[in-house]
Amino acid sequence: MTGSISGDPDRLDHVARIQQAWARERPDLDVTPLGVIGRLHRLAGHLTDRLLIVYRRYGLGEGDFDVLATLRRAGPPFERAPGELAAYTMVTTGAMTKRIDRLERGGLVTRRPSEQDGRGRVVALTDAGRELIDEAFAEHTRNERRLLDCLTPEEAAQMERLLTTWLACFESPRPPGSSHPRNRP
Repeated sequence: MTGSISGDPDRLDHVARIQQAWARERPDLDVTPLGVIGRLHRLAGHLTDRLLIVYRRYGLGEGDFDVLATLRRAGPPFERAPGELAAYTMVTTGAMTKRIDRLERGGLVTRRPSEQDGRGRVVALTDAGRELIDEAFAEHTRNERRLLDCLTPEEAAQMERLLTTWLACFESPRPPGSSHPRNRP
């Protein structure tokens, strides 16, 4: 058992208590990775909960926000083909169709035939959609700032470097200046 999982059980966080129990029950296994993976998993849940609060304030779900943000950061004329939207937001085309339908009913996007491909369609932000995502994204960035405020600027920069390095183990790097479908808001 490492120093990070020993100590007074009342002062240990949830993950450390789990590590301590596993170290007791399976001393033959290295349970130190649970310290990183378990905390990241729990942190992701907390972060998602707090991000959703902002999205809901604007009548949006996480997927709706993602689609509107993807269209907005595409730049003028703020449009993409549904297949591109699915790739940029990492969902199936079926899930994307449901999101687009919902956003279209809300007057936030429109669909029209593609000028380049007569069989294709294009999804575009409406003026109302652009106004909504501009407001929601501004609040989203303020919310993300608040979520990072418990770290010093140096800790946040170090965290970003570490996560960038680790993420590169799972995702192939892109050349500078190229867009990537997985870029998120």
